[in-house]
Amino acid sequence: MNIQQIRNATTVVEYAGKKFLIDPMLAEKGAYPPMPNPASQAPQGDQNFPLENLPTSINNIVNVDAVIVTHTHPDHWDKAAKEILPKEIKIFVQNEEDATKIRNAGFHNVEVILKGTAFESIQLIKTKGEHGRGEILKLAGEVCGVVFKHPTEKTVYIAGDTVWYEGVQEEIDTHKPDVIVVNAGDNQFIQGGSLVMGKEDVFEVYKAAPNAKIIAVHMEAVNHWTLSRKELKSFAKEKGISLNVLVPDDGESYTF
Repeated sequence: MNIQQIRNATTVVEYAGKKFLIDPMLAEKGAYPPMPNPASQAPQGDQNFPLENLPTSINNIVNVDAVIVTHTHPDHWDKAAKEILPKEIKIFVQNEEDATKIRNAGFHNVEVILKGTAFESIQLIKTKGEHGRGEILKLAGEVCGVVFKHPTEKTVYIAGDTVWYEGVQEEIDTHKPDVIVVNAGDNQFIQGGSLVMGKEDVFEVYKAAPNAKIIAVHMEAVNHWTLSRKELKSFAKEKGISLNVLVPDDGESYTF
């Protein structure tokens, strides 16, 4: 198994002989206006996103067997992805609403992840997620994660755009993942609090799965991030969990 961080939540997962592209945001740097009302007062707050270039060629990124879109926010499924990805590629989504959106963009091979969903011999399990806490959930909308299982591979849990809450604990208790990918930029607007995990959320994931490798992505790519890679690495060092919490640069990959 190999997991490559591309940019933001976009990753390429090689698993049991197949390659999956997760949450493709494929536009060039600065293609889109800033997310409105970002909490961050840092210089990135008013910058167009993506904030960084892709670390490798588009051809390398889209040369995959299937795509998984955890939800259709533009930093997970963007205009460029709709234009660049081949219309016949297999795409897995969380619900019929997202399937309809993607089919309306011209894609022909879209499947909702249900109980018993598999891609060839790889089991795909949709997981719960909450894209924030409290009132912001109504605006953020429905999201999911996905667990990969195969007899010859370690179990992988892609948590998606979720904060730490009891649903994530339940997924960890149920599936006992060996590798957990968390979206950990602590992205926030002026009001509403964290939309994805911050450093304390990551620590809760570690406490729930102390033997797992945790890969922190969704960092420093969209203008409303508030947690930097440097800060998360420092926090992990302070807590003594640096061997468990991996914070990849764009383009970096891990093999398990």
